Amino acid sequence: MNIATKNITIQNQTFTLTNQRALFWAKEKALIFSDLHIGKTAHFRKNGIALASHIMKNDLERLSILIEYFLPKQFIIVGDLLHAGDNSDVEEFCEWKNQYSDIQFCLIEGNHDRISKTLEKKLCLDSRSASLEIGDIAFVHDFDRSNPKFQITGHIHPGFVINSSVKKIKLPCFALTSKQLLLPAFSEFTGLDTKNIPKKGLYFVFTDSEIYEI
Repeated sequence: MNIATKNITIQNQTFTLTNQRALFWAKEKALIFSDLHIGKTAHFRKNGIALASHIMKNDLERLSILIEYFLPKQFIIVGDLLHAGDNSDVEEFCEWKNQYSDIQFCLIEGNHDRISKTLEKKLCLDSRSASLEIGDIAFVHDFDRSNPKFQITGHIHPGFVINSSVKKIKLPCFALTSKQLLLPAFSEFTGLDTKNIPKKGLYFVFTDSEIYEI
């Protein structure tokens, strides 16, 4: 797996975008990502739709490689860690997570994060909240117009359409405006929303090998 990076400045802080659908904040030693949707493949299989079990494994392998690369002290998960409550995929995630007991797992709750007390105990999260503020930056799953702080968000699963001479190419992206950085969905098993992304911003689209600013 190739890790391409690009540094950007937000509120006088340096953040590192990656082509592996995650963001790194060196000052806080934080790996930041959104929309992992653990349990989505198991949910589909439970409802009679055959999906390969390796989809989630691939997502977790990418996370492991990013951990080795950045050596984070904490994860800030900007919503939708889970997809449909507790299932066999959650068991697999918890087994994977046990390798990294020295990393703090901080969850900003998303609309899919329906977590019972029993499930919360199983996940062994270090913190769980509707939002998180660090200095001048707020982390929230979906953009909150009532919050004046700069926000790092998820939820939308942003994508950008590039028109080539042959065909239209749809790629995942980070979207940056003066008020928001919208993260791509970390899981590759998600669609791309090209219509509801923030307007009049910078778009950092990426492939398996590069990051491009548009």
